[in-house]
Amino acid sequence: MRGIKIIFWTLWRVWFYVLMAIPILVMFPFLVLSILTERGYPYFFKMARIWAKFILFGMGFYYKIEKNQELESHKSYMIVANHTSMTDIMLMLATIKNPFVFVGKKELSKIPLFGFFYKRTCILVDRNCSKSKMGVFNRAQKRINQGLSICIFPEGGIPDDESVILDTFKDGAFRLAIEHEIPIVPITFADNKKRFSYKFFSGSPGLMRVKIHAHVETLGKKYVDRKEIREEVRETIYSQLIVFDKTKKYNLYQSISQ
Repeated sequence: MRGIKIIFWTLWRVWFYVLMAIPILVMFPFLVLSILTERGYPYFFKMARIWAKFILFGMGFYYKIEKNQELESHKSYMIVANHTSMTDIMLMLATIKNPFVFVGKKELSKIPLFGFFYKRTCILVDRNCSKSKMGVFNRAQKRINQGLSICIFPEGGIPDDESVILDTFKDGAFRLAIEHEIPIVPITFADNKKRFSYKFFSGSPGLMRVKIHAHVETLGKKYVDRKEIREEVRETIYSQLIVFDKTKKYNLYQSISQ
């Protein structure tokens, strides 16, 4: 039985990268045209959402989104979420309709084909270089001034220990939000670690639950307030992860009881 699972996981993981490539190849000329100028980014974003949904459904994932507050169109936000899986990128694109730009680690730019567009449309950061981190603020400021939103996973990476529910948050996202007085949108991803973690022999098709929380306003806030806001947002996401986990266990108990 273990051998069958290993074969399934291997083929399934390979299929993930095949799915990443198919829509890029099909839309390649249009994707290239959309990144020639910064004004073309909203069109690129629309195609990125198609790409993301294609991968999610192709992998057998389906998502359910619960919203405490809607995002207004033509308004910039700082979007933050917990980070446990590469599918966080796809699920975020499928969840949020407002055009946004990812701030992400530059290592992903090495992925063939995907990396070509990733490094030309996202704000890349080398977490081991302080100069690179400072450059993120300048590039993010430019994007916000263009009316776009910014998406950051404030844990700064995926914890090596998968037993960690939610790692500590870095200041960057909250500092940017305060400087530009844009609302922070906390989002909780419940099932991505279970569905597609970074462990090769793991994962399965199924439900991905998403919770978009009430926005945290930064209007009138100062730099010294960033830690308080950071911990408020982290507590919101952490508490929701606990709720999701209890709901999952309750539903499992109910199905066994029946």
